[in-house]
Amino acid sequence: MHGMKEIIEEAKSLPVEERVMVIDSLLLSINPPLAEVEIEWLKVANRRLSELRSGRVEAVPGNDVFDRIRGRLEK
Repeated sequence: MHGMKEIIEEAKSLPVEERVMVIDSLLLSINPPLAEVEIEWLKVANRRLSELRSGRVEAVPGNDVFDRIRGRLEK
């Protein structure tokens, strides 16, 4: 069995995408989501995707969103 230091070093050698998956899995093992909350978030995500695909709403580039947030915070 590997010790903690060995596991961390091995994880560091993984590609970024795989490291993110490891981190996500570990966090979920500590604080599993509530099924009801996950179901509601899925409903919201599906509704938003439908709105985008139908043209009812228009996507805003991420940089624009962050610029707006920075502008609000600087006030």
